[in-house]
Amino acid sequence: MPTNGGIIGPENRAGTSLSQAAKTTTFTSSGTFTAQPLTTAVTYVIVAGGGAGGGGYAGAGAGAGGFRTGPLAVTSGQGHTVTIGAGGAAVTAGHPTGKGASGGDSSLAGASTITSAGGGAGGGGASSHQGVDGGSGGGCGNDETGSQGSGNTPPVSPSQGNNGGNSGGPEATNDKNGAGGGGGIGAVGGTGGVGDGQSGGNGGAGGPSPISSSTYAGGGGGGARQTPMGASSGGSGGGGAGSGGDENGTAGTTNTGGGGGGGGGPSNNRTGGSGGSGIVEIKEATLTGISKASGIWKMNDVYDYQSDGEWPT
Repeated sequence: MPTNGGIIGPENRAGTSLSQAAKTTTFTSSGTFTAQPLTTAVTYVIVAGGGAGGGGYAGAGAGAGGFRTGPLAVTSGQGHTVTIGAGGAAVTAGHPTGKGASGGDSSLAGASTITSAGGGAGGGGASSHQGVDGGSGGGCGNDETGSQGSGNTPPVSPSQGNNGGNSGGPEATNDKNGAGGGGGIGAVGGTGGVGDGQSGGNGGAGGPSPISSSTYAGGGGGGARQTPMGASSGGSGGGGAGSGGDENGTAGTTNTGGGGGGGGGPSNNRTGGSGGSGIVEIKEATLTGISKASGIWKMNDVYDYQSDGEWPT
């Protein structure tokens, strides 16, 4: 005769100790994150794709992709969608369009979906001077002033990025001024140089991941109007350098969210660099000392374990 009330099943021991090692999972392309059996919360770093730098004469540096980090509740043993934003594509010619494309959003779906916004494109030097809003904003192109893109758009707290930099001034003042740099997670984009022979503004600095210590989300450097002159630098964390002469801007580094650098002059057909694609890092903590009473139990055993104080809570 069965001793467990007529139910056939495994007889388990109460108080089984379970443990789980810390684990970091990195996504450089879109996919699915599956949480370990004991994981109910993770720490994330989500970096969106950087924008493309502007082209034509002195195009501006692009903003870095938004950078967000924090805790997120997840479901143990289940899959969670991860999306990696592409870097913004550079324009095929600097004039008349000038402005490149903004970067794509990156996200992680858990109890809520956390999204980092793509970096804003850098303004064009020959036309379309306005920098674009984004995770970090694109810089203002040559021949205009006060038109840099805003960072942390849409707004989140803590901020996911900074504003782009201003150009050296409008054409009416001097058409050889440098363009602004793109914003990064660590700083606003630099202002373009004023006067002949001046470089564009440097890209805003990136910031370190608390999971891997890698540096991400640097802005692209602004382009220079005349040649030869010194190239502006991209921000640490994958930002592309701005052109220091009659050259195209440098692309942002892949899987950093770096903004592309602005193209230079005096030719108006120089293009900005494309943006770097994004990345997502997910860390699961070490978990120990967890016990549970699974399976099928005889009532007499439950009573005995409870009486002895060994039934897990």
